[in-house]
Amino acid sequence: MSDLPRKAVTRTAKLAALPLGFAGRATWGLGKRIGGRSAELVAREVQQRTADQLFKTLGELKGGAMKLGQALSVFESALPEEIAGPYRAALTKLQEAAPPLPAATVHAVLAERIGEDWREYFLEFEDKPSAAASIGQVHRGVWHDGREVAVKVQYPGAGEALLSDLTQLSRFARLLGPLVPGMDIKPLIKEMRDRVSEELDYELEAEAQRIHAEEFADDPDVVIPGVVHQSDQVLVTEWMDGVPLADVIAEGTAEQRDRAGQLLARFLFSGPARTGLLHADPHPGNFRLLPPVEAQEEASKETPENPDGSDEEGAEAGEWRLGVLDFGTVDRLPGGLPGTIGESLRMTLEGDAAGVYGLLREEGFVKESIDLEPDEVLDYLLPIIEPAQVEEFAFSRGWLRDQAARIADPRSPAHQLGRQLNLPPSYLLIHRVTLSTIGVLCQLGAAVRLRDELEAWLPGFVAEPEEAEGSEEPVFRPEIRESEPEPVPEGGA
Repeated sequence: MSDLPRKAVTRTAKLAALPLGFAGRATWGLGKRIGGRSAELVAREVQQRTADQLFKTLGELKGGAMKLGQALSVFESALPEEIAGPYRAALTKLQEAAPPLPAATVHAVLAERIGEDWREYFLEFEDKPSAAASIGQVHRGVWHDGREVAVKVQYPGAGEALLSDLTQLSRFARLLGPLVPGMDIKPLIKEMRDRVSEELDYELEAEAQRIHAEEFADDPDVVIPGVVHQSDQVLVTEWMDGVPLADVIAEGTAEQRDRAGQLLARFLFSGPARTGLLHADPHPGNFRLLPPVEAQEEASKETPENPDGSDEEGAEAGEWRLGVLDFGTVDRLPGGLPGTIGESLRMTLEGDAAGVYGLLREEGFVKESIDLEPDEVLDYLLPIIEPAQVEEFAFSRGWLRDQAARIADPRSPAHQLGRQLNLPPSYLLIHRVTLSTIGVLCQLGAAVRLRDELEAWLPGFVAEPEEAEGSEEPVFRPEIRESEPEPVPEGGA
């Protein structure tokens, strides 16, 4: 493969074969059952084969196909365990890796976008990618000033591939429905299509990352790599080590899981208040768990007992920090998260059925043509916001499965009421990011003091005294600076 598979006919054929493959395996399974095999064993084997084909295809195609797979992967926790088991391994493969582009293609992109003398920018450049994602892959290098850097290179033809994939996937979105009970996949695909141009614009991504890096520069809990250089289809940022969140999910300690969950919730709610931007791609591949600075320094010291400076106990001392990557998808919220979210949460917790119903009607969550019972709306919302009702909540796959089953079951009152609610377009991305983050918290199995973060960062969640109305401090928003190419150092590297 010398390039991102981008011929529309090739990509369409691969994606169109997926539903046929699903049907074929169902027929194969029926034959096995007729032959005397246990229905349960056959079903598990069919599910495993389906998962292997689905996510192998999405990963190979990268583009919108892989991006949808990554978006769906954070909802794995909502699946019933007998279905989730066969899919889990295949889903997590999409969170950290994909088939890489050849070095020659990467070199050609760097030469075209940075210049034929692109190697003079680097003291070192690793041809083998350290990570590959939906529209680009990352290479490790050393910048000419000695800084370790991550070099993100966009796949040639990524834009065309994204649109082609998402158009084709939308045609059989119904077949993907069982992957996320209670969730309509089509609006998710439409939203991805609407944001293709932003996703491909590395200048916008550099601006968003710079804003976050400046705001969180002195934060003891959250680390954002700085932007080093940006040009069309190439983005160079400071390198970040750490434990990928996918690894914490798979084998992290209880301490690591709880800390990662707390900081993930903090970043979700504090980011918009501090920067006016919402990081809108919260799958585990975009986060790292980092040891505290003092632990890193201690771990790097050479001693007779630790000659290579790799003291693992020192690296785990103190408070872990959250590293955040990939700002290609953001929602611009100049005033932070809408106050309606915090106000409706507070009213629901207070049991104010009439108040929350009136607010939801006012904001368009309940259309004018529909009349609902306020108490029934309250009953629908209370189980969903259970994590905000207690001092500390233990997120789990079981809890999320119960919520998904309650809303997805056509016989459930919650299902009937949910179908009558409306999600205004301005809340669509916020809603998806919140659901995705909850999915990751449940994968972590983290105990999180969510209410602390809501009280600190979510507008409207804490009732303001009447005399304070109208005197709210403006949200801090760092100035967006234009990204200027850095000149090639004299004399080369």
